[in-house]
Amino acid sequence: MNKSLQIVYEYHETTKHTQKRYARSLGYMDWSTQPDPFRTYNGAQTIKLPLAIDNTTPPYHMLDDELPSAPLVRESISQLLQFSMGIAAWKESGGTSWAVRCNASSGNLHPTESYVILPPILKEQGNSTCIYHYRPKEHALEKLADFETEFWNTLPEKSFIIGLSSITWREVWKYGERAFRYTQLDAGHAWQAFVVSAKMLGWKLTRLDSLSDDDMSTLLGLGQKDRFFESENPDMLFVVSHEGVDSCLNIDALLEAIPLKFEGIANRLSSSMQNWDIIPAIENATKELEIPQKTHTQSIVKKHPTKESKDVVLNRRSVHVMQNDMSKITKVEFHNMLKSVVLSQDSKENSAHFAIFVHQVEDYEKGLYILIRNERDKDALKEQMRDTFEWSQTELENLYLLESKDFRVTSKAISCSQNIASDGAFSLGMLCNFSQQLQEHGAHRYKELYWECGAIGQQLYLEATSMGLSGTGIGCFLDDDMHKVLGLQDNRFTVLYHFTVGRGYVDSRILTKPTYN
Repeated sequence: MNKSLQIVYEYHETTKHTQKRYARSLGYMDWSTQPDPFRTYNGAQTIKLPLAIDNTTPPYHMLDDELPSAPLVRESISQLLQFSMGIAAWKESGGTSWAVRCNASSGNLHPTESYVILPPILKEQGNSTCIYHYRPKEHALEKLADFETEFWNTLPEKSFIIGLSSITWREVWKYGERAFRYTQLDAGHAWQAFVVSAKMLGWKLTRLDSLSDDDMSTLLGLGQKDRFFESENPDMLFVVSHEGVDSCLNIDALLEAIPLKFEGIANRLSSSMQNWDIIPAIENATKELEIPQKTHTQSIVKKHPTKESKDVVLNRRSVHVMQNDMSKITKVEFHNMLKSVVLSQDSKENSAHFAIFVHQVEDYEKGLYILIRNERDKDALKEQMRDTFEWSQTELENLYLLESKDFRVTSKAISCSQNIASDGAFSLGMLCNFSQQLQEHGAHRYKELYWECGAIGQQLYLEATSMGLSGTGIGCFLDDDMHKVLGLQDNRFTVLYHFTVGRGYVDSRILTKPTYN
């Protein structure tokens, strides 16, 4: 086993929660070092964007249809950013206010930053290509670099690039050693938030899956360490276009034109930081991309008519309390929600399956079910899981009943004794093909598995919201206890994320204020 994979396995084992102990963290909130949730670049030129709140957007159920492509102008770029990484609402209670964003985040800590690389389309650019950082608090762009390049000739007309990066410290501050897991989940949430926002404009988002972290760092200026106090690591790079592009696109022409020094110095997020040696170790181990994933065709799932897509995005919330007596959902709602994520999020091979605790679903017995998202793994899962499981086919393709039983107490206990896992309609664990994928594709695949789970979580949030339901991602769960319920003895399959759906309780004491004045 190579060293990077060994570090991944050791990190994952070390950061499991158990009944005897949770993964190591500070154990209390050190408010004096709470990180600023908003990155700014001091000294960079700021370009305010027009708000998109009054823009008409397609009905949410039509986003998988062939929609007309919006022109690439200031207004469309603004809408893409506002309905993906922008602020959905300001909340206020007891004299304290906080932002809720369109992309979900563990603990509302938002480690993910976004960057835009534009061909000459804004009047401020002249004839230059520019690299911008998006500032969600002000809904503005910060110009970090400008240069000339012929790179855009290799892409369909009116294409541009989005980059995502992560500041792990924002999660480490609260969650300690387990924070790297949550940071990668949040990157996945942001990825799917961009996918959905692009669909509103008739655009396609293609992840470039053969780029090294070093190349992405160069492109986003993250390797210029003298401009940063906290480390910021690259995650993903996307081409946004009216048509799909090759995921192995060569960007050498773009890299060759990048200036050596960017404008703007990143703001310092905290006065000081905790030191967890395991965090830089896992970051370094998962940097190198080894073998890209093979692609699979994505198909369209027909949905029932629903509200405008922007209203779904802006009303997505994480709930803390489920209304047990009102959380029963229909069979159609259950099926539609699972269908929305049964296929790949970005035409890549699925690795996550769903182990589902059904509590209150019309025409479904209470029990443990499994949704298979990749037939490749079905036989291995049958072999690895309890031999007493029924594997009874349900009405929904690839959804099987494993055991009829009331699992509410079990699901609550596994989810760190949180009632949201037992009081809703159902909760699920995303069960990933783990050790085989790591062995085949290398340590970088560890991050990609979390990205897949995070993207699924973001989509489940939106599907629930579109139906008038509530969803919540659950990062706190007892890893091996979940595996014991399933009868798993090793790490061939591993649960990486939990999620629950029901009807949330709305606390009237918390005020909601407009997003941008």
